Amino acid sequence: MPDTSQCRVCSGTVEQFFDFGRQPLADAFVTPGRAEEEFFYRMAVGACRTCTMVQLMEEVPRQHMFHEDYPYVSSGSTVMRAHFEKTAERLLDTELTGPDPFVVEFGCNDGIMLKTLADRGVRHLGVEPSGGVADMAAAKGIRVRKTFFEESVARDIVAADGHADVIYAANTFSHIAYVDDIFRGVRELLAPTGVFVFEDPYFLEIVERTSFDQIYDEHFYFFAVRSVQEMAARHGLELVDVERLQVHGGEVRYTLAHPGARTPSPAVGELLAEEEARRLTHPDTLRGFGESVDRTRERLLALLRQIRDEGGRVVGYGATAKSSTVINYCGIGPDLVSFICDTTPAKQGKLTPGSHIPVREPGAFADPYPDYALLFAWNHADEIMAKEREFRQAGGRWIRYVPEVRVD
Repeated sequence: MPDTSQCRVCSGTVEQFFDFGRQPLADAFVTPGRAEEEFFYRMAVGACRTCTMVQLMEEVPRQHMFHEDYPYVSSGSTVMRAHFEKTAERLLDTELTGPDPFVVEFGCNDGIMLKTLADRGVRHLGVEPSGGVADMAAAKGIRVRKTFFEESVARDIVAADGHADVIYAANTFSHIAYVDDIFRGVRELLAPTGVFVFEDPYFLEIVERTSFDQIYDEHFYFFAVRSVQEMAARHGLELVDVERLQVHGGEVRYTLAHPGARTPSPAVGELLAEEEARRLTHPDTLRGFGESVDRTRERLLALLRQIRDEGGRVVGYGATAKSSTVINYCGIGPDLVSFICDTTPAKQGKLTPGSHIPVREPGAFADPYPDYALLFAWNHADEIMAKEREFRQAGGRWIRYVPEVRVD
């Protein structure tokens, strides 16, 4: 397989630094008896020599990932509900203060952020291609269009509703390979003094925590401040603010505006300097990240095999999209993890992609409690452990693998 490709941001050369091999779609949970329908692809990741953007070497067609049966629901976590409510309140206080503000969110999922704004009477529109979650948003009273955001859609929105004071996207922009079309749409839709705000996993956090499970088919890009600044400038916008967030294992909220419309925050330069000091996309750093990934795989497999051989039972907690990377790269099957419990009804009764571990409802976790629980939803650890105190009281122990393999 080639170890270089063309950068989707600047057309430079992307040099591969890690290959996870053959992987399934992370959110394509399998109906028993229909495994032959699974879609697989080669999941390798590289960094552009010119603009430093970290990205997948191969794009998975978007219709394979975002469709009517897309299972992820943003409202499933109390932490994320609180995060999006706080985000909406902040936008109300800072950006949506005019006489008739208008906000557009692409990738609005079930409308969790827009609901707070809608309740305050703010003009809004969600753009969501996954029909099932779009219907959930509509049921909450959210105005939503079932489509992918792109330039033609932005033109339609301007014609119907005018320009947007805020364009927002959470855990969405990094999913979209065709950034040129997105940026044309943003420039078309954004008011002269408006802002484009998006938040996504931060590549610096991924490297420092060895949270390699953040790498899967839906995450095409892995943003850092330098690469986002380069991307924005190449597409006619300016990065004017950044803010580190603790959700989803460490993210950054980026704020872009039309050039010259805002004075950049000192936070931009501060994070740029930190990335430079840590040599974030230097080949040695990326090589070291790969070595850490392999160490995690070796140690996790050794631990799970030891527990199995000693007669212990391990159950997974959280059939997350990112768990697919861990399970399939490490070669973890039902012989090592008997099942995974998850709160998402659409996943229950199905099998995990590729590895075919059964997914069961949350009640199965305590019927009876396992000896060990492998925490795939590690980014919600505090919330989960508070909920599952009785597991620990019954003698159960948690297995975690970010930032290192350990038993708690």
